[in-house]
Amino acid sequence: MTAPLVVGVDGSDASLTALDWAVDEAVRQGLPLRVVHASLWERYEGVVPGLSTDRPSAQVLAENIVATAVERAGRRAPDLKITTDVLAEDAASALLREGREAAFLAVGSHGRNAFADLLLGSVALVVAARAHGPVVVVRGDRHALEGRHGRVLLGVGEHDVDSPAVRFAFHEAAVRDAELDVVRTWRRPAHGLPGSHPLLSGTGGAPAEHEASDLLDKALEAAVREFPDVRLRRTTAEGHAHRVLTDRSAAADLLVVGARRRDGLVGLELGRVAHRALHHAACPVAVVPQRRPHAPEPEGEL
Repeated sequence: MTAPLVVGVDGSDASLTALDWAVDEAVRQGLPLRVVHASLWERYEGVVPGLSTDRPSAQVLAENIVATAVERAGRRAPDLKITTDVLAEDAASALLREGREAAFLAVGSHGRNAFADLLLGSVALVVAARAHGPVVVVRGDRHALEGRHGRVLLGVGEHDVDSPAVRFAFHEAAVRDAELDVVRTWRRPAHGLPGSHPLLSGTGGAPAEHEASDLLDKALEAAVREFPDVRLRRTTAEGHAHRVLTDRSAAADLLVVGARRRDGLVGLELGRVAHRALHHAACPVAVVPQRRPHAPEPEGEL
């Protein structure tokens, strides 16, 4: 059985934008779509599961939200296979559990609560930071949401040699017939001994740039063999990764970044790059986790 693309809906404009994006993505990838709404209506209305005969108003609202979403999705893609669920639990926990059986998750950048004007909603942040599989936080302008740029942007970190994020980005570029813009940033070394000063040595940032280029080659080698038809653009850019990728996201339909999950660690796990992208990118952002043993987090990691 094919794993579905799971999208969370809550009736907000942001979740409907995520729904539209998820419908288009499911069609592109040939995936079934699963529409999920979760809320704690049982707790708030004093319902005892299995004993109450009347349907609480909050439950009716939840069911209407899902029904409206399914109708909207059906109009957009009449042949798309859609399943639904209304879950009486908090949204983040429900989506994290649903994500274990999903191809990946899609969520809106904001919810229906009073904090909808914040840069990123709490549910989207928690899901992106804790999910076991890829999560796409749907944000950005109309050109990006409709895939008009024809470009997928991938940020390559220290640990992205044949990583899940690299494979995800290549697959996305393939199904979209889009260019894959792969970026590895580098920084000039801090001024140390006089002999290492870039103005005195004449080398400037060349060694750091060469290292960035070598890492790109290693990171992409396996995926290039697997996806030989993907149009590839490789860039080594001087600067902070979180700023470079956010700026370049204005010309992309999807930004893909990796996130290293530490086994046994409880809490939010997002590096600086992913965190800034989720708050400021001009296009949808895919956060693709990679499992690893518990260890201290290196500075500057994705």
